[in-house]
Amino acid sequence: MLEAIEKLLILQDRDRQIMRMKTELSRIEPERAQLTAKTTSAQNNLEAAKLRVKQIESERKKLELEVEGKKQQIEKYSLQQFQTKKNEEYRALAHEIELCKKDIIKLDDQQIELMEKAELAQKEVQAANQVANEAKKLLDGQVADLKKREENLKKELGELEANRQQLAEAVDEGARSRYERLLKNKGSNVVVGVQHGVCGGCHMKVPAQLIVSAQAQQEIITCSNCGRILYYTPDMVLAEAE
Repeated sequence: MLEAIEKLLILQDRDRQIMRMKTELSRIEPERAQLTAKTTSAQNNLEAAKLRVKQIESERKKLELEVEGKKQQIEKYSLQQFQTKKNEEYRALAHEIELCKKDIIKLDDQQIELMEKAELAQKEVQAANQVANEAKKLLDGQVADLKKREENLKKELGELEANRQQLAEAVDEGARSRYERLLKNKGSNVVVGVQHGVCGGCHMKVPAQLIVSAQAQQEIITCSNCGRILYYTPDMVLAEAE
């Protein structure tokens, strides 16, 4: 095999490793964000449950004030009854007192209902708190693992890129320039073999003369269709597939 091709294949393998490494690194931040979002959601649920408890308590206190107001009205009407000498006025005040007592019963029933809701809401807070704590604990552990993996990947990537530079410098400048241009346009599949008479990159039929030139291994040959660098090894089958 042409020496330049051998060096380019090694360089291409290194570039593929670097690309895989960068792809893996690019997935870490979204994964971290997803974990954080889950924890945030659990915390939001907890805050919502706590707010519900506060709202119920506020409603209950409001009812207590209403009950107290009704009791004060009863005291006021009772005093007026004591002071009046008119039967009609006395009966009217008695009616008002009865209405207040009925209102108090309704308000008491509402308070009991709110107390039951408050009990359920407290249980929801406890459950949400447990979920939030578990999510936070899980997040801390997973984020730490992600950070460690990220650090290791960055370190390994740095070593690969440094080695890549050395490999690139060992390639003839003309061949390297051609390879670098193709790398930007074609991705990591730049130096490809000829199997069954077709290019290993674009999979189009390669003219017979180019195949003969690739077999000769005297110069760098490129695909007439996609421009990729072609190479041939004895174990490749040149006959067209049926």
